[in-house]
Amino acid sequence: MQINVAGKQIDLSDALKNRVTGHLDRLADKYFDRALEAQVTFSRARSFFTCDINLHAARGLTLRGEGEGTDAHGAFDDAAEHMARRLRRYRERVNDHIRTLPRRKSPEMGRSYILRPSDDSGLAADGAAQDSGAHATIIAERPSEIATLSVSEAVMRLDLAASTLLMFRNSISEQINVIYRRQDGNIGWLDPSPG
Repeated sequence: MQINVAGKQIDLSDALKNRVTGHLDRLADKYFDRALEAQVTFSRARSFFTCDINLHAARGLTLRGEGEGTDAHGAFDDAAEHMARRLRRYRERVNDHIRTLPRRKSPEMGRSYILRPSDDSGLAADGAAQDSGAHATIIAERPSEIATLSVSEAVMRLDLAASTLLMFRNSISEQINVIYRRQDGNIGWLDPSPG
């Protein structure tokens, strides 16, 4: 597995890099036959360190862990424990998911865009709306997979990736569905199928 360890405006010791690499290798060996890559980023915020781990475990399966600590080692321990806790919770489903990947049909591809709203408010001097032609500006785009999943698999992926939104094709209805994390902590599900 390829592991990249980086620091944002901080220098990292070789001992920390070796510790991170060894720990993530053991974690990947325990839960996955073969993990692809991991990106670990350390940064400093005021009086504490933060650690962000993004592990690409298999095609379409990404895990994310975040942690804070008084030192970089403590921040990594916190982030790694978050990931391990999620993996323990979903261990059986993750292993089943990885085993069935070769039999599943290939995911559809879409594009994901990040938009910045225009600086112009679109209002005339008298407060009336005007169409100035200025719209949001695309500042980033990347390909995104739209996997065919059951709702429970989609919720598992949303939780493992610590994401707020996931679009997928429902394996039962064959319709595009969206699940999202609500502000109250619950999961919302958008299903366009007639009910």
